[in-house]
Amino acid sequence: MPACESYYPAEPKQPVIKTKTIPGPECNKELEKLDKVFDSRPAYFVADYEKSLGNYIVDVDGNTYLDLYAQIASIALGYNNPELIKAAQSPTMIRALVDRPALGNFPSKEITPLLNDLLKFAPKGQDHVWSGLSGADANELAFKAAFIYYRFKQRNGKDFTAEELESVMDNSPPGSPELSVLSFKRAFHGRLFASGSVTCSKPIHKLDVPAFRWPHAEFPSYKYPLDDEANSKVNKEEDDRCLKIAEDLIKTWPIKVAALIIEPIQSEGGDNHASKYFLQSLRTLTLKYNIVYIIDEVQTGVGATGKFWCHEYADIQPPVDLVTFSKKFQTAGYFFHDPAFIPSKPYRQFNTWCGDSARILIANTIGGEIVKNDLLEQCSRVGNYLFKKLENLQAKNPTLFQNLRGKGRGTFIAWDLPTGEIRDLLLKKLRLNGCNVGGCAVTAVRLRPTLTFEEKHADIFIEALTKSIAEL
Repeated sequence: MPACESYYPAEPKQPVIKTKTIPGPECNKELEKLDKVFDSRPAYFVADYEKSLGNYIVDVDGNTYLDLYAQIASIALGYNNPELIKAAQSPTMIRALVDRPALGNFPSKEITPLLNDLLKFAPKGQDHVWSGLSGADANELAFKAAFIYYRFKQRNGKDFTAEELESVMDNSPPGSPELSVLSFKRAFHGRLFASGSVTCSKPIHKLDVPAFRWPHAEFPSYKYPLDDEANSKVNKEEDDRCLKIAEDLIKTWPIKVAALIIEPIQSEGGDNHASKYFLQSLRTLTLKYNIVYIIDEVQTGVGATGKFWCHEYADIQPPVDLVTFSKKFQTAGYFFHDPAFIPSKPYRQFNTWCGDSARILIANTIGGEIVKNDLLEQCSRVGNYLFKKLENLQAKNPTLFQNLRGKGRGTFIAWDLPTGEIRDLLLKKLRLNGCNVGGCAVTAVRLRPTLTFEEKHADIFIEALTKSIAEL
C-alpha cells in the first residue's frame, strides 16, 4: 500500500473551495484579530490544522487545498501524520517538552541515543552533529564553528594570547579577527545578522539591519534544460566564469575569507541550480585557500530532491566541512566530520538548550519513515511523472513556462513567468482552483510538496494549473 494511503486513508480525494475570494470571510475576521497582536500581512489564509490531513491543508472557511508549498517546504510527511503523533505522545517527548533540558550543562539520558539516531541520516562523510533551533540559527552556528576552526588552525592549536583575550572585549583584533564568509548573489541563508550578511536575494530581507562587509560571488545562470547538449558548452563557460569571480574575490577581498557557503539549489533566490562541476570546483578552491566549505541544505535536504541530501548528487570529494539543515527535518543544526571543529575549550559553541531534544525525536521519526517507506524513490518517481506533464504544458504555453527546471531532482521543480505580476496572479488563481503553491525570487513558481505526494496528487495539480492558466 502506498505510504499516503497507509498514513491517510481518509485524506480528501480532491480540493474543495467554498469561498469566492481567498482569504475568505472567516479568514479575514481571524486575520483582523491577529493583526492586533502580530503582523498578519504575510498570511495567505488562516489554517485549521486539526482538519488538515495528508497533502491537504484546510482553512477556517472550510476551503480544502492540495498543498504544494507545505509550510514553506518544511513538512516532510504530511499533516497529522500518525507516526509523528505517536512520537509526540511518547514518554521521551513528554520529558523533552515538560522539562526541556539545557543539553550543554544537563544532558538528558535520552540525548545520546537521539543524536546517534540522527546521525544515521547524516550526509555521506559526516559523523558529528551540532544541533540548533532554525535554519538561520544553523547557518550562524556554522559560521561561528568555521571561524573558531580557522583561527585554531592559524595559531597551530596554541592557546589564546593575552592580547587576544584583552582585545576581544573591545570587539577588536586580534581577539575579534577581521574574517569574512564568501556567499553568492541570489542566495538566501537567513534573516539574522551573519546569515543576513550572506543573504543576497531580496532587499526586504535585510534592509535597515547592520551587515558585515562580506563578499558575494556570482551564482551560475544556466540555460535550461540542463540535459540539452546544446546548452552544455555555454553552461560550462558560465561555471568557469563564476568560479573565476569566486577565486578573484578570495584573493583580493580586503577581509580574509575564512569560509564559503552555498546552496546546491538556491531556493528562495529563484531555484537556481549548481552543477556537479561547479560544486566540486568550489571544493578545489576551498582546499587551495584553506577555506571552510559549508553546504546549506536547509531547504534542499531531507529528501526533497529525491536524495536525502541534494549535494550528494555532486559526490563532492573530499566531503564538505559543514552541512546545515532544518525545515523538513523539523530540527536544525550542522553535520561535520573533522573533530577539530569542536572548540578547544567548553562554552565556546553553547547556548541554554543547544538545540531541542523534542525536535530531534521528531526528526528521527521523519528519517525513519522516509527509509521505511522508500519515500526517496517515490519522490523521484513522482517528480519525473510531474515534470513530464509540466513539459507538455510548457509546449502549449511556452511564454508562461520559462526555464522549467528540476528535472531529475524529485519534486523540487520550478519555472518562471514573464513578470512578477503574472506569477502572483497565477498563484492566486491556483488557490481559487484548490492548490496552495508558493513562489520564489520575482517571477518563479516553486513546487514543494510533501514526500507523500503521489501521481494522483500530481494529476489534480496539473488540472488546476491548466484551468488557472486559461483564466489568466
